[in-house]
Amino acid sequence: MFALSDTVAVTLVGFATGAILGLAARIPRFCTLGAIEDALYGGNRDRIMMWPMAIGIAVAATAIFAALGWARIEDSAYLRFEFSLTASIVGGLMFGVGMALAGNCGFGALARVGGGDIRSVLIVLVIGIAAYLAAVGPLSELRTALFPRVEAENPGAVSIAGFIAEHTGIPVLYAALALAVLLIAPALIDPHFIGNRSTVIWSVLIGLSCSAAWLGTSYIAQTGFDHVPVESHSFTMPLGEIVLQAMGVGGPLGGFSVGSVTGVLCGALLGARIRHQFHWEACDDAGELRRQIFGAILMGFGGVIALGCSVGQGISAFSVLAWSAPITIVSIGIGAVIGLRYLIEGQRPLDVALGSLNSLSRMVTRRPGSH
Repeated sequence: MFALSDTVAVTLVGFATGAILGLAARIPRFCTLGAIEDALYGGNRDRIMMWPMAIGIAVAATAIFAALGWARIEDSAYLRFEFSLTASIVGGLMFGVGMALAGNCGFGALARVGGGDIRSVLIVLVIGIAAYLAAVGPLSELRTALFPRVEAENPGAVSIAGFIAEHTGIPVLYAALALAVLLIAPALIDPHFIGNRSTVIWSVLIGLSCSAAWLGTSYIAQTGFDHVPVESHSFTMPLGEIVLQAMGVGGPLGGFSVGSVTGVLCGALLGARIRHQFHWEACDDAGELRRQIFGAILMGFGGVIALGCSVGQGISAFSVLAWSAPITIVSIGIGAVIGLRYLIEGQRPLDVALGSLNSLSRMVTRRPGSH
């Protein structure tokens, strides 16, 4: 009975915080690939500016929760393992290219399913299956050999704030809050973004939803009777977990991952209804479907190698200031630019790769207000 109560509680935490992300995907159109496309081809940085705002809020809130002892972020997967530069870069690039080919990341695909896109159901399933093949399936030994994970001796020191504190004597909380301010600053100085009050509010809610997940799972882990992992939102391995649970293989249906994915679906459905955007869609192009499946496979493999997706590393891992977060999210961005240049402009991947860093840099450093 107590174990069931813990499972229900952590499922509700995942659902409530995931629903906010689902709503954000439909109402202000929070989307990794869409933000990159807007900045790269449309000259509009509003959606890409949602990311530093959301990340900065998540960093600040999570640091405060951790300092108060309310969030046990040292137990998170992002801080339990030593940082691997190779895994972050390779996994991030694979995920980014796959995201461009599939037209969405795992989170974006879930949001599209909530809006009636039947094609995205297949993308979600393929990402989940590919992730499990790489994590615990036939390809797990190869992945482990190429990208071994080493348990960190001091999880707190694995974080960026912990490193700063160790080498400067500045308290971890102050270091984290200072980094949060630096992250939020690009959004605050962009007059077009800051003038859109709705987008700013949703960016704050996105950051708080990931921090609230750390808070909720930590509380249940500390007070419950069952083993509850301390975690926040990510959409690679959890998709595979739900597939197995639905088949009756991965244990009783429930847990944070189930709540998170279900919450995103329900939030996206509600958001689509509010915006009058719900309509059924199907794929009528076999070539496009093949490309999307291949992209989903790349995302499943890349997400496992990098230990997270665009949301998992881009916000959840960033909120605990894991070293892997900035490297992975930049690699995902570069991979997405490579994929988009290939698809839209027909450029060769190698040529695109050489210019991707400059393109990504221009998107972020373009003069505020120039849209």
